[in-house]
Amino acid sequence: MPSTKQYLLPCSYMAPIEYYAYLHQFDCTIELHDYYIKQTIRNRCTIYGANGKLQLTVPKTRKSSSKTTLKDIKINYDHKWQKEHWQSLMSSYRSSPFFEYYEDEMKSVLYKKYTNLVDLNMVMLIFISTKIGISTDFKFTKAYSKETEQNDLRNHKFNTIEFPRYIQVFENKHGFISNLSILDLLFNEGNNSKHYLESLKL
Repeated sequence: MPSTKQYLLPCSYMAPIEYYAYLHQFDCTIELHDYYIKQTIRNRCTIYGANGKLQLTVPKTRKSSSKTTLKDIKINYDHKWQKEHWQSLMSSYRSSPFFEYYEDEMKSVLYKKYTNLVDLNMVMLIFISTKIGISTDFKFTKAYSKETEQNDLRNHKFNTIEFPRYIQVFENKHGFISNLSILDLLFNEGNNSKHYLESLKL
């Protein structure tokens, strides 16, 4: 698997399913040197809670400059966001088929104290990819370039394709919600997650 097509992806926190499909199906490079953009998958993800979509956000320390490169973004620990994220994951997925298989390791990874956002994102990326069974031989940018010969997905919304249904915990309340964080797929589908990513037509 990967194909000869090349894509440039943003650095993401517990990225959407479509993101991981690109990562698995194609030759991808992850951008670490672009400017940080607020309200994107760089520091947030969406899971399926009891009331529908639930957004989790990693807070960053405030900086005076409006233009800060992603690799220089530091995580703010004034608020107990790790506890909130973990409790949200527990409430959303503890009754899912595969949550218990990943629970202890996931909690350990989430509760470590990371200085920079990219450090958290990279550890999560490796952890999740390992559990899915896809390659962790990632490539990263060494400097920022506005122009690229790769297919540029740095500002892609990752919500552009049709997703086949799989069973979700609260589906009987709110129906099937597609392209949530990769954790929704992993906790609900477990070992079948890799096959699901391969089935997506990008």
